[in-house]
Amino acid sequence: MSTEKGPSQASQVVSLAKAAYDFLVSEDGRPYGVRRNGPNIVLPLRGKAGLRSQLARRFVEANGGQVPSQSALADAMTVLEGIAANTDPVPVHLRVAGDSHRVVVDLGTADGRCVTVTPDGWTVDGRSPVMFRRSGAMSPMPTPEPGEDGLTALRGLLNMDDRSFHQLIAWLVAAWIPHIPHPVLTFKGEQGTGKSKTAQMVINLVDPSAATKRSQPRDVKTWATQAFNSWALCLDNVSTIPPWFSDTLCKAVTGDGIVDRALYTDDDVVVLTFRRVLAMTTIDAGALAGDLAERIMMLDLQLIPEDRRRTEEELDTAYNTARPAILAALLDLLAKVLKALPEVNLAKMPRMADFARVLAAVDQVQGWDTLGDYLKAAENVAIEALEADPFAAAIVAFVETHGAFTGTMTQLLNLLPPPETPTKKWPSTAHHASGQLRRFAPALRATGIAFDDGRTGHNRDRTITLTPSPEMARKTASAASATPPDLHRHAAAEPHTSVRTSVNQRPPADAADADSHRADADVKSASAQNPSSDPLADAQDAADAVLRPISGYHLRCAACEQPVDPALTAAGHLTHPECPTAASPETE
Repeated sequence: MSTEKGPSQASQVVSLAKAAYDFLVSEDGRPYGVRRNGPNIVLPLRGKAGLRSQLARRFVEANGGQVPSQSALADAMTVLEGIAANTDPVPVHLRVAGDSHRVVVDLGTADGRCVTVTPDGWTVDGRSPVMFRRSGAMSPMPTPEPGEDGLTALRGLLNMDDRSFHQLIAWLVAAWIPHIPHPVLTFKGEQGTGKSKTAQMVINLVDPSAATKRSQPRDVKTWATQAFNSWALCLDNVSTIPPWFSDTLCKAVTGDGIVDRALYTDDDVVVLTFRRVLAMTTIDAGALAGDLAERIMMLDLQLIPEDRRRTEEELDTAYNTARPAILAALLDLLAKVLKALPEVNLAKMPRMADFARVLAAVDQVQGWDTLGDYLKAAENVAIEALEADPFAAAIVAFVETHGAFTGTMTQLLNLLPPPETPTKKWPSTAHHASGQLRRFAPALRATGIAFDDGRTGHNRDRTITLTPSPEMARKTASAASATPPDLHRHAAAEPHTSVRTSVNQRPPADAADADSHRADADVKSASAQNPSSDPLADAQDAADAVLRPISGYHLRCAACEQPVDPALTAAGHLTHPECPTAASPETE
């Protein structure tokens, strides 16, 4: 009788795996197996829907119902991970892959079918030319079928005007171009405008899921897990966006990576990398950070009249019936956009320039003006973001009133009137103010205010510059010339005295009155020297002269009241060096 033992269960599992699967590692270091001569759908080695469960099933079938032990499966997975790690990394995609020449969309079906889109059109293929992974958050897409006008069918399901609908279609086309950033599609409106239902239908066209709408995540790790497992997802009913989540959304638009400790290890890490297509619904998301405001496509929805409101069941039936034709129409447009893109050249490159080129290509194909509408809406979002922040709003009001500014951040803080109600959004130090101003710099530029943070020399001596656009400067000059002389003198005097007070402190009334009396005395003196002159006109000119050169001589010496040379104010000196009461330089 032979006493030789057969191969262990772990060895048998490894043999079964090597006979049926190829092994690879993705660019983020994750090991996968892909069935030989099967669909190009990779399976993770571990997990409920991974290769481990498939190999356990194969072992049972090959051994008359005998079940492999957990330790045997664990040992086999360790061996297979080593085999995968011995290969060169390959790209593994989620739902969408491709570039500006070819796009591949995974239909999510068990047989691995996909849609391949080129400038010549699109086809449904039985096997994907690239590797895709699946997640539990994904659902299959219906097979696109050309039929009735799919865009018209979609238009009848949505509550928006033509301009918004055209922007939405352009966004949907861009959502299948994976190598570019996509702005966060934001549906805004009061209750009863159909925001959530609209977002659900839109996201299910791009990346269907049983959980299309998600709640706002509580931390970065929760968000990273959700984003890693869905190509497109919607955050429903967002009320406020905290700073950490605002930064995270921006990173998800442009491309993000999260590094975390690997499970059951002390020294190994896993990396979650993603660039995602995002949507959001909100009644009012509050004050948006400047960088997030630049990465949003805002579509306002109007209240649906009661005689036009439809039930959820009716909408779902109409949507599911029209969905194959809608997908076909969007794929047709995508193919035309891919063909037009190489010839698209923008005279000016805005932020989100790649997305803007797609909009321009859609406009060229359809005869729309989605790019113009998008840029106008983006400017409005930027303005709203500035108006919602008290510090940014004060800066805009200051530049609109006085024109350009050159000086230190401390000097600027002294010139700005603090809010009547204390708020944490108002910076308490020059350092905090510099950080906030840099964050709002893109939004300021969108409103016509250029910002230079003077990143030369030591931080304590840094000079910042705020410069209005020519159009804003003309409006400022026009407003100044239309202001009565007394108001000119008050507006000119107040900044001079406020520089000599503490940070965020308004000048006392007597100081403003003193400046007013000095201005009156100057006017009388000028009239005596030139009797033919008009005192009112001379006062007007004098006030305008004080208002216009805000960038240079708007600061006066705290000791002798005479203008301080711009070179001195740029260095933080608020007094003349020869004045006996000269104070030490005021810096950041």
